[in-house]
Amino acid sequence: MAQQYYSVDQVAELLDLHVRTVRGYVRDGRLKAARIGKQYRITREDLEAFTGGSAPSPSPSPAEPRAEVSGIVQIDGIDRDAASRLANALIATVNSPRTDVRLHVQTVYDEQRAALKVVILGGLEDTAELLKIIEALIGPSK
Repeated sequence: MAQQYYSVDQVAELLDLHVRTVRGYVRDGRLKAARIGKQYRITREDLEAFTGGSAPSPSPSPAEPRAEVSGIVQIDGIDRDAASRLANALIATVNSPRTDVRLHVQTVYDEQRAALKVVILGGLEDTAELLKIIEALIGPSK
């Protein structure tokens, strides 16, 4: 029988915990996990040992449609300092422990063009909220 592995995200969802909490358990050694590349994988047996019972199976939800956004926002005419402040604010917003935002955000500043590119990957609502934050920070486009 093939070994069943869970990602940290799956374990967090199954146990109704935040992803950072599960990562903390792994780092502290309370939850055994194998590191594969940059990600952890937890075996079903290790999850059962951690919970003290049988591990629930991830619930497949093929009937529920799911939409995600992958987009790039380009902000022209911005100097390096302002771009750095904006990028830091966006990253802090996404990584804030007080929010349950599940977005991946990366920023790249192009010195020659004085432009900041913000790459956003994630759910529709979270992306829409982040776009509102960007608009509030830079002002409405004309």
